[in-house]
Amino acid sequence: MVNLLPHLVDMPMSLGDHLEELRRRLIVPLIALAVFFIASFAYNKELKVVYLQPLVHAISIIGPEKAEKLGLAPPKDGAEWRPLVSFEISESAMVSMTVSFYAAFALTIPVLVYQIWRFVAVGLMPKERQLAFLFVPAGILFFYAGAVLGYFWGLPYYFAWMLEWTANDPTVRQLVRQSFYLDSFSMMTICFGLVMDIPWLVMVLVRIGFVTPDQLSRWRKLVVMVNTVVASVITPPDGTSMLAMLIPLQLLFEGGLLASRLMMWLNRRAEARAESDSAPGDGGGHHG
Repeated sequence: MVNLLPHLVDMPMSLGDHLEELRRRLIVPLIALAVFFIASFAYNKELKVVYLQPLVHAISIIGPEKAEKLGLAPPKDGAEWRPLVSFEISESAMVSMTVSFYAAFALTIPVLVYQIWRFVAVGLMPKERQLAFLFVPAGILFFYAGAVLGYFWGLPYYFAWMLEWTANDPTVRQLVRQSFYLDSFSMMTICFGLVMDIPWLVMVLVRIGFVTPDQLSRWRKLVVMVNTVVASVITPPDGTSMLAMLIPLQLLFEGGLLASRLMMWLNRRAEARAESDSAPGDGGGHHG
């Protein structure tokens, strides 16, 4: 196997040297976080508009009649529409700081992971470095893909379902507090990102030898039970929403299981080919 990172050399280090190296590795992400935060804060108003869009989409899904019942319908005279409310004088400023930090941290994750990888990779075997070098970026990309999918599809329909429930309650009028909405938006975005990492996690566990595809197949009932619990925690308390989340969770697991079988088959073929190439040839003798 070709070494993708030949410049990494495993050298004996004392505990103090390890701590110093870790501190040095963390300085770069902290600087990146500070730079990204300043840049994000300069556009905090635009970021607030961005994170509001799933709610705007949700309001359009439930329709103007129910939005009117909730007090969330856009004004008909074309006046400025502000669907969120603030209960404290400092709340808007604090949300601006928080949303800027979240955006900066999301941009810093690749830098942080790369620096941690550089710190850890020195102590890994060449084969372990190869696996980590391939799987770690994939995990980040899967997480971002899940977050994007949640932003454009999952969150709007989740918020629409909750607003629909409130609209059918004749005793309440909906007030969406700015800080609470940001908390819900952030938590659900992280959940969608983690959910999308399920196939990646299955492939990693299989590739490092923690489990085999056959074992996961035998444990399918247990996986269904775990996914049911996760779906019931993430979704609102009704069977339809839980089923709507359970099906994608199980499909992601099955996709990871199928991909892991293919991955292991390709790995076995590659190892067999390498052994065949390295085996000494059967040289014929010369008869005089």
